[in-house]
Amino acid sequence: MKITLNNNIETFDNEFLTVTDLLKEKKFTFKIITVKHNGHFIKKEDYDTTIIRDGDIVAAIHMLTGG
Repeated sequence: MKITLNNNIETFDNEFLTVTDLLKEKKFTFKIITVKHNGHFIKKEDYDTTIIRDGDIVAAIHMLTGG
């Protein structure tokens, strides 16, 4: 499967991934992260049930805090 992740083409052996699977696969372990899937923001509680398929567009944005 090929998806666009953060404006880069990424290839995975899986037929599909959940958002949680994708974050683990890419080792995105940031404390505060926002995920957008095909133009829609995904709530953290929906990461386990949101399915990413071939051709999807995903943005995983690490939010910085501080002052």
